[in-house]
Amino acid sequence: MASLGLPTDVIATADGTRKLFNTWSYEDVEIKDISLQDYIQIRHHVYLPHTAGRFAQKRFRKAQVCNVLCITSDTRDQLWRGHNARSGVVRKNEWCPVVERLTNSLMMKGRNNGKKLMAVRIVKHAFEIIHLLTDQNPIQVLVDAIINTGPREDSTRIGSAGTVRRQAVDVSPLRRVNQAIALLTIGTRESAFRNNKTIAECLADELINAAKGSSNSYAIKKKDELERVAKSIHFRYCLWVCSALALVCDFNIPLVFYRQSLEIFSLVAGYTRSRSICRNFILWH
Repeated sequence: MASLGLPTDVIATADGTRKLFNTWSYEDVEIKDISLQDYIQIRHHVYLPHTAGRFAQKRFRKAQVCNVLCITSDTRDQLWRGHNARSGVVRKNEWCPVVERLTNSLMMKGRNNGKKLMAVRIVKHAFEIIHLLTDQNPIQVLVDAIINTGPREDSTRIGSAGTVRRQAVDVSPLRRVNQAIALLTIGTRESAFRNNKTIAECLADELINAAKGSSNSYAIKKKDELERVAKSIHFRYCLWVCSALALVCDFNIPLVFYRQSLEIFSLVAGYTRSRSICRNFILWH
């Protein structure tokens, strides 16, 4: 193919290598969190973050392999004439790229609905700024930002209308990715409002700060707040369990040791109400 004098990008396409915006490579991107490797999709290499996939029609489809129908020109002619062209329809597997999920999240709020080209242009400009400021692959910066801003623990409401209490729960990997992307775009939108900076510059700053784990990032501060609330609920629950065990087992444990024993209690007892494990822990401590 090189003897024909074809451009290098055409030769690269024929060889099977694709780059985002024909600039950023997917090959050297690394997902450091093992639990999120199946949910941060970078295996489906695309030029633009616009696949027109029906990933929102069914629940959890954006986290799984999606079968996309590919109709050839001959099959299209048969369908136009009214013939049954079921045999000519080809199915191929696609994943929802993580860059497209960021682009779709930028279209939130009513006045931005449907403006996909504007969102793609914002992401492209932000990636160029990230490369100029950090000299890194912007896709890698985005992946690191999602990993750092996904909360691992959250709180939910348990009970009916009369007796409602909050309980700390673990966050699934898919919700971690969803919440991280939402927090990144919400922080970008709030920082760009009534600001001289463009939204692309605000998105670049948010992704860079989130990838570093800096507290200047809105998503990092929100994640820490959610985890802090969940940890306080854990502490109240452990304090209640220790108090109940002290009364039931007739142990005299001063309140000053409760806070010190919180971390060890969470590891040994595993937040369970098993009396034998808790009794051994209290005697040892």
